[in-house]
Amino acid sequence: MKEIRPLASTDTTLTVPGSKSLTQRALIAAALANGESILQYPLASEDTEYTSHALAAMGIAVTPGREQWRVQGKGGLIATPEQEIFLGNNGTATRFLTSVAALGHGDFTINGDQRMHERPIKPLMEALAGWGVEIRSVHGTGCPPVAIAAKGIKGGKTLLPEGKSSQYLSSLLLVAPYAAQPAELMVAGEVLSKPYVTMTLAVMRDFGINVTANPELNHFHIPKGCYQAREYAVEGDASSASYFWAAAAVTGGRVTVANVPSPSLQGDAVLVDILARMGCAVERSGAGITVTGSKELRGVEVDMGDCPDVVPTLAVVAGFAKGKTVIRNIAHLRIKECDRLHVMVTELAKLGITAEERADAMIIAGREGNSPLHGAEIDTYNDHRIAMSFGVAGLKVPGVRIRGEECVVKSFPDFWERFELLYQK
Repeated sequence: MKEIRPLASTDTTLTVPGSKSLTQRALIAAALANGESILQYPLASEDTEYTSHALAAMGIAVTPGREQWRVQGKGGLIATPEQEIFLGNNGTATRFLTSVAALGHGDFTINGDQRMHERPIKPLMEALAGWGVEIRSVHGTGCPPVAIAAKGIKGGKTLLPEGKSSQYLSSLLLVAPYAAQPAELMVAGEVLSKPYVTMTLAVMRDFGINVTANPELNHFHIPKGCYQAREYAVEGDASSASYFWAAAAVTGGRVTVANVPSPSLQGDAVLVDILARMGCAVERSGAGITVTGSKELRGVEVDMGDCPDVVPTLAVVAGFAKGKTVIRNIAHLRIKECDRLHVMVTELAKLGITAEERADAMIIAGREGNSPLHGAEIDTYNDHRIAMSFGVAGLKVPGVRIRGEECVVKSFPDFWERFELLYQK
């Protein structure tokens, strides 16, 4: 159990690990490219280790180093693994590698842990079936494990029946250039988390494939082609940076994250703009992105449909604001590593922060007129983002203790060591 020490203020400059989202997209593009790619500053974490080990089982050599990884692409050739591909609770890799497996020729099983067995994948399966892929949910639940009798992807037209998880859409886009005929992909309903789709298109473009997309990002034409091997630098992770910017907000201090660029490919960098609306000062320069906290934070109303991963961070900051905060369009938080919408409301209440759960929203009461906050033991539900966001709460509330704090290895293995930098004078 990790007990967090309160912090009066901070003035800190630090870096964060490489973007998990960009690392996993670049790994797939490099694996499908023809020749050796070098990924600079990728994220080394539990999730990316699952991805690289799975690619190795499919015949793609990934050689990790301290600050760069070498990926030996096979031009779209995918070997049949000797056993099932196990991906823990890595939702991104499960969705991405399901489509990669479909490029092979043979029997593939994509599996994960118990929580992954509860996370839906049926819309992706239906879209792949439209491209001629023989795929089924082993237990008939529409969730992993999935079995693929792979014989390549036919291409042509297919429909993704919902856009609630951008991972389905990104998965299809990444493999589409290797279809037997040029691919056309349509999405039914609203596309959520659009910045992640934009990120996927940017990575594809950087590796040599240009996709034609409409402004709503629900209709795509993907040409046949092969990714070009290259050297690719991974941005610092904006989701990981969010906890340090939030630390500045709640303590009234100043934190610079030096390796998240502005502009960034990552939608989660928008959190600094929301913190500015709450009263913080934001500076962008060649030295990175700096947030300076305010003596009085203000509540906000905000649609977080495009950046769900920083909702837990924002929810914690909102607990220290004057006036209520309304976070809308976040029903998709329920299919993450845990039901984050429900969990955040439950765990905030332990500290004395009043929050209300709606079907697709969270309302967090302001501080005025409320009783003093108090410490508590926080359950993480084996979710890295719950652990890290409540670390921020502990900077302001004495006695916050976090159970299962080691779950941060999923995306940020040395989070607690870097968190200590906030205390340095």
